[in-house]
Amino acid sequence: MPVRNEKSFRDHLSSSADLVTKYEATRAGFIELALEKSQRKVPFISDAKALKVAASRASKPNDLLKISEIEKPLLTAAGISDKALKYLTHDDKLEAINRLIKNFLEPAGNQFVEELVYRFLLTKGDQLGGMMRNLGGVLGERKLSRAIISALNIYGISFYWYDFRSRKWILKSGDDTNIEMHLKGISWEANKNWRTLIYNKKVPLVNKNVDLCLLNVEFKAIKSQSIHREPSKYIALGELKGGIDPAGADEHWKTANSALERIRKAFENQSMSPLTFFVGAAIQNSMAEEIFSQLKSGTLANAANLTNDDQVSSLCQWVVTL
Repeated sequence: MPVRNEKSFRDHLSSSADLVTKYEATRAGFIELALEKSQRKVPFISDAKALKVAASRASKPNDLLKISEIEKPLLTAAGISDKALKYLTHDDKLEAINRLIKNFLEPAGNQFVEELVYRFLLTKGDQLGGMMRNLGGVLGERKLSRAIISALNIYGISFYWYDFRSRKWILKSGDDTNIEMHLKGISWEANKNWRTLIYNKKVPLVNKNVDLCLLNVEFKAIKSQSIHREPSKYIALGELKGGIDPAGADEHWKTANSALERIRKAFENQSMSPLTFFVGAAIQNSMAEEIFSQLKSGTLANAANLTNDDQVSSLCQWVVTL
């Protein structure tokens, strides 16, 4: 297995220009986002069609109250989010539906079913908008996860992965297709050393969430909920910015750079210096120059442009060998 290389960024970066996102990559990124958004709309549209069929059994708006199985979509049409539902009593829910009927469905006359479906989609659209705001980050996590899995595979290292749906660590089977869709952590053993990479973990010493935390522990230790409180267990911490829009690039880097600086200072106060790294999808010239300068000075240990497969693979192989 390769030995640790503090200057591994040199394996895939020769100058700041290498970090800059190319036009073709930006275009491809926007297309990927558009396709993902279209895919995520499908369940909402399908639900709306089913609601229209069910609601059509009512001859007038008040009859909707008799169709108990559509109570939840009626509440959605009334503007109540899924998160808010658990805070409402039965009477609260009934009042919300009655207001929907009185204020919007009855004025719509014979078109009340269409009005109901329209209002259902309005609320679902707001929910979708919230999901879309972090879609770049989600896609970025998936791409990085797949690259780490590939690095482990080519080095012949078995691993466990954390499934956020079941909240369990699962040993990698022969088929690892699409596990990055549900992965929030990876743990492996190499050269008798355990490494566990955790996503979006609140680091007590920093008192903030950090996108990527590599710890010198076995995945079983993570279950204790206390191991992450030990600063000495951190090997590397990284920030990941998956947004592809060039207009937000500088702001993403400022946020990430501030977070990385906060991390370094917090650990320095404990006489510790874990490595820090950055991965971003939208990197412009001025950002690239600053990032490369930090790499040369040793402030940053590594960096990569998320849209460049070779750079991402190289960085992930570096992570795996730390």
